[in-house]
Amino acid sequence: MTDSSLAELSDSLFSVSVALYSVALLAFCAQLAFGRRVVRSRELAAVGAGATGAAPEQAPTAETPRGNRWGLAAIGLTVLGALTHTGILVTRGMATDRLPWGNMYEFATAVVLVAVVAYVVLAVRTPNLRHIGVFVLGPVVLSLVAIGLGLYTEAAPVVAALRSAWLAIHVTAAILGFGIFMVSGIASVLYLVKARPGADEGGGVVSRLPAAATLDRVAHRTVVLGFPIWTFAVIAGAIWAEAAWGRFWGWDPKETWSFVAWFVYAAYLHARTTPGWRGRTAAWVNVVGLAVMIFNLTFVNLVSSGLHSYAGVE
Repeated sequence: MTDSSLAELSDSLFSVSVALYSVALLAFCAQLAFGRRVVRSRELAAVGAGATGAAPEQAPTAETPRGNRWGLAAIGLTVLGALTHTGILVTRGMATDRLPWGNMYEFATAVVLVAVVAYVVLAVRTPNLRHIGVFVLGPVVLSLVAIGLGLYTEAAPVVAALRSAWLAIHVTAAILGFGIFMVSGIASVLYLVKARPGADEGGGVVSRLPAAATLDRVAHRTVVLGFPIWTFAVIAGAIWAEAAWGRFWGWDPKETWSFVAWFVYAAYLHARTTPGWRGRTAAWVNVVGLAVMIFNLTFVNLVSSGLHSYAGVE
C-alpha cells in the first residue's frame, strides 16, 4: 500500500527543492560577481618587492564583504535545499515502505542529492570553492527540472525483480559513485577552461574561479573517492545478476556501459599519475567519464533494450 499523503508531500518537497536551489544559484551568481576585489597597485608593488614572496601576477585577491555575504547565503540556501531534497526521498520511501530508489525518477533524484552534498562538503572545507557553486547548482537545477518533467513516476511498490536486499547494496553504491563523479566532471570542465593560456586576463568570470591546480586536485580526489565505490557497485551488480538471472555477466547494455565507465575512470587515474598525460589530457578523460555515466543513465536505460531497461517499465 502507498500512503498518498506522504507521496504528495514528497512531490511538494521536490518543487521546494528546485525553488531553493534556484535561489541559491542566483546567490552564487552574485557571489561570483562580487566575490573578489581587484588587487591595488600598492599591493602589486609590495608583492613585486618580495613582500609576500610571490610573483606579481600571483598576488592574492580578497573577497569583498558583499561577495562573502552572498557566498554564505548561497551555501546556506544550498544546505536548506539539500535538506528538503533529502525529504523527497525519505517521505517517498515512507510512503511506499521501501528504499526510495526503485525507478529512474528516484535513482536520478538521489544521484543529484549526492552531488549537492559532495559539493557542500568541499565548499565548507575549502571556502574558495564557493566560486564554482554556480557551475554546480546550474546543472543541479536543470537536472531536477528534467527529472521532474521526463522521469517522474507515481509512488508505488517496486517491480518484483527489484525486491531484493541487493537493491540496498548495488543501487546505493551506484548512486554514491555517480553523484561524486558528477562533481568531479564539473571540476575537470572548469579546469580545462581555467588552464587555457591567458584565461585569467581581462578580469572576467574565469579569473574569479579557483586556481587550475585547485580544480585539478578536486577532480582527482573526488575520482579517488568515487572509483572504489563504483567498482563495488559493478561487482555487487554482477553478484545480484548471478542470483537473479543465473550468470554473473551477460554483456547486457547496462552492464557493458557500466564497465566502460569503470575503464574510463581507471584510465583517468592512470593518466593523472603518468608524465605527459597529466593536466589537460587527464581532465579530458575525466570529462569523457562523466559523459559515459550520463549516457548510461539516459540512453541505455530509456532507449536501448536490455534486462536493465526502464523503457516502458514502471
